[in-house]
Amino acid sequence: MQRRSFLKKATIGAGAAALAAPTIAQSLPTLNWRLVSSFPKSLDTLFGTPELFASALRKATDGKFNVKVFAAGEVVPALQVLDAVQNGTVECGHTASYYYLGKNSAFIFDTAAPFGMTARQQTAWMLHGNGMKLMRELYASYNIVNFLGGQTGTQMGGWFRKEIKSPEDLKGLKFRIAGFAGQALAKLGVVPQQLPAGEIYSALEKGTIDAAEFVGPYDDEKLGLAKVAKNYYYPAFWEGAAGLSFLVNKKQWDSLPPSYQAAWEAACFEAHVDMCAKYDALNPPALQRLVQGGAVLRKFNTSVMDACFKASQETYAEESAKNPQFKKIFEDYRVFRNMEAQWFNLAEQAFSQYSFAKKL
Repeated sequence: MQRRSFLKKATIGAGAAALAAPTIAQSLPTLNWRLVSSFPKSLDTLFGTPELFASALRKATDGKFNVKVFAAGEVVPALQVLDAVQNGTVECGHTASYYYLGKNSAFIFDTAAPFGMTARQQTAWMLHGNGMKLMRELYASYNIVNFLGGQTGTQMGGWFRKEIKSPEDLKGLKFRIAGFAGQALAKLGVVPQQLPAGEIYSALEKGTIDAAEFVGPYDDEKLGLAKVAKNYYYPAFWEGAAGLSFLVNKKQWDSLPPSYQAAWEAACFEAHVDMCAKYDALNPPALQRLVQGGAVLRKFNTSVMDACFKASQETYAEESAKNPQFKKIFEDYRVFRNMEAQWFNLAEQAFSQYSFAKKL
């Protein structure tokens, strides 16, 4: 991805529209697209991101390009967004691509990979590494063009009815967990369950599942998960970052005027940056409220983390042997991640370990 050219085009497109709106507005078509989300309206950060995007797009095109956002289940089920965009049922969608692991395991790299990158590192890979190029190649076979659609940052490990003191405690655990991490944890005896956000609380309350992870304090508080499981574990080794994506039907994308494409790309960047900033601002006070309400913070111990790392490494190797697309993307992702780790260990970690142990 050529980020500078994207931003240049976006600036030219949006700026020209502002300076010569009457002339340009008359020459461009009025478009009304539908965007389907994988998330309910109650999750105002996840659902709110495409709404912010739609607002930015509408303003940049002088009200000519309108996108109406539909919550999970209003047009298609939460986990069928990619299908709806691919088939042209709707023009576009907003989702976490690792939900579509069953279609192609390589989709995980658009969202999150176990023991992978942080939000900043993954965005760097997408924009200044080969990430976007590789993901675009993958999506092309599904008749889709993908765009950055937000970042949650590092997530929490989830809510557990019982304590997890060793890898043995994972055996037989019915755990709501999305994507590739479920395959890795299955090696340790976990029974992974993929459920949309709106179904997690009831499944945990009824005992259909024993534990559940979603995002972090702000969203978990909204879902009410602390009411049905008190042990709140960290970190989510499977989601050091979690990228969301805007997906557009390729035929629809190709039909857009260049200025609309530029406005779209600029609106995606705005939404992408805003989501991570919003979570960083809202998670700390939400965590305080959860702990004050009785949630018990617990850290996965080294024995559990080591077992999960080993299982993840094995799963990467197995998937690489089966899926050439997975192998191609993973090799690039792995090299970039390991290089990033050297720099972040030197600068970021050294700073945070000392500085954040103190209060200003």
